[in-house]
Amino acid sequence: MTTPAAQPPRDRALGRGITTLIPQAAQATPAEQAAAVLTAMRSVPVRVGVLQAAVVLLEERVRATEDEAERAAAATTVAMLRSAIGQTG
Repeated sequence: MTTPAAQPPRDRALGRGITTLIPQAAQATPAEQAAAVLTAMRSVPVRVGVLQAAVVLLEERVRATEDEAERAAAATTVAMLRSAIGQTG
């Protein structure tokens, strides 16, 4: 009986391609970084339950924060997530 050979380890870290798309400069805000991640991951399959959980958490941020920029970013992200959820079924 023969056993399959073990796969060699990958020579690069997983996710490295996405991290190169995320602004790393000190002046990049968390909202800008999140927007870059969302743009990079537009075509990545994600379970609907994960999107629904993110919507609930972000809607709470929209209600709780006093920062207008954060509120706008969270609301925009909620709209994008709801759109993605709507496209699944």
